[in-house]
Amino acid sequence: MQALVERLYPICRSLTGPGNRQTLAIIGESVDLALTELPSGTEVFDWVIPDEWTPRSAEIVGPDGVARARFKDHNLHLLGCSVSVDREMDLAELLEHIYTLPDEPDLIPYVVSYYKRDWGFAMKDREKRALPPGRYRVTIDTTLEPGSMTFGEAVLPGRTDREVLISTYVCHPSMANDNLSGIAVAAALYRLVASMPDRHYSYRFIWIPETIGAIAWLALNQDHAKQKIAAGMVLSCVGDEGPLTWKLSRRGDTEIDRIARLVLARSDLDHRITPFLPAKGSDERQFGSPGFNLPVGLLSRSVPGEFRSYHTSGDTPDLVTAEGHAGSLKTAYEMIATLESNSIRYKRIDPHCEPMLSNKRLIQSVSIRNRPGYDMTADPLVALRWVLNYCDGEHDLLDIAELSDVPMPALASAAQRAHQAGLLTIV
Repeated sequence: MQALVERLYPICRSLTGPGNRQTLAIIGESVDLALTELPSGTEVFDWVIPDEWTPRSAEIVGPDGVARARFKDHNLHLLGCSVSVDREMDLAELLEHIYTLPDEPDLIPYVVSYYKRDWGFAMKDREKRALPPGRYRVTIDTTLEPGSMTFGEAVLPGRTDREVLISTYVCHPSMANDNLSGIAVAAALYRLVASMPDRHYSYRFIWIPETIGAIAWLALNQDHAKQKIAAGMVLSCVGDEGPLTWKLSRRGDTEIDRIARLVLARSDLDHRITPFLPAKGSDERQFGSPGFNLPVGLLSRSVPGEFRSYHTSGDTPDLVTAEGHAGSLKTAYEMIATLESNSIRYKRIDPHCEPMLSNKRLIQSVSIRNRPGYDMTADPLVALRWVLNYCDGEHDLLDIAELSDVPMPALASAAQRAHQAGLLTIV
C-alpha cells in the first residue's frame, strides 16, 4: 500500500482527465476493474458532468527572470480546472489570482474552480509576500473541453446479490493521506475479499471522483442501490497514524455501525465513533442523502479536514505509514469478516435446557476448576453456552457478541460446531 501511494503521488488528478485514467490503469494492475466513461454535459440529479480538464504546464516569470509556481514542480501550484492564459500583467493584477494560506506560510494550498471558468495559482504565502514589483509573464497551458468523467468499478460476487459497497475517491492531486491512502487500502481490501473462499455477500468496490462521482454513480444505479446495498463504507484519509474513526451512517444504528463499534472496541489502536454530520466528511453524505439513506459510514484515521496538512502540499507520502495503512486495512477487513459471520442466523433444534455437550463431543468429559484471572471470553465453552442460549431464531451472532463481549470469531466457530453436532439449525 505504501509503495502504491508513492507511485501515484506525482500524478495530477481532478474530477476528469488523463491523470484519473492513468491512476485507474495502475489500480487495474491488481484489481479486475471495469471503467465507465460518462460524457460531459450528462445530467445527474441536480448536477452536470463537467468538461474534461487536461493540464500540461504553468508558471509565473517575474521581472527578475525567475520562474515561480511551476506546475511541473508541484501539481498544487496550478488552480484545479484552470483555463489557459498567456499574457503579461502587473503584480497587482497577478496577486488577485494567487492563493495562499497566511496561517501556514510554508504550505501550498489545494485550490480548485471546478464549475466556474477561471485561472490561478497557489503558492507558499512567504513566497507570495516576497514577489518583487514589476511586470510578470503568466503562461498556463491547459485544455477544458467536452470529454468524459471516468470511474472504476469491481464486483466480487457472493452467494446472494445483496451487496457491500466499498467507495473511495481518485480526484485529489498529489496528496497522500487524502486520498491516495483510501485508493491503496481499497485495492488491498479487494484482494483480501477476493481470497475469501465462500462469500455470502457480493462486494462492489468503486473508485470515483469525490462528490460528483458518487452522485453520478447513484444516478446511474438508483433502484439497485436502494434494493441491494446491505452495508458499506467510504475510505478516506486512512494512511496516517491518527485514531481510527468510524463516522456513523445517517441512521446511526445499522448493522455496519454496530459492527464498527464492536470491532473498534476490541482494537488495540486508538479509536473513536463520531455521529453522522452532513456538513463535513466525504461521499457518505451522498449515500446517506434522504432519498437513499443507505447504511454507509466513513472509515478514516485523522478525520478529513482535521489534520494540519489537509488539502496542502504538506500531505506527502511521508505523512502516511505502512503501519497506518495496515491498521486501517485490518479494521476494514475485520468489519467485513464480522458482517459475513453475521449473515447466518441459527436456532436451537431442541431449546429445552442445556444439551449434554460431552455426549456430542463438544467438551471434555473431565473438568477442572478455572484458575483466578482466566479470560472467560476466550474460553470456547463460554462461547458455546452463549450460542446455545441465545440462538433462538430472534438473536443473531452480532446480538450475542454485544451481550457477551465474546469475540465474534469465537461465537461463529461455536455456532458452526453446534450446527455440525446437530444442535442448531440455520434459519
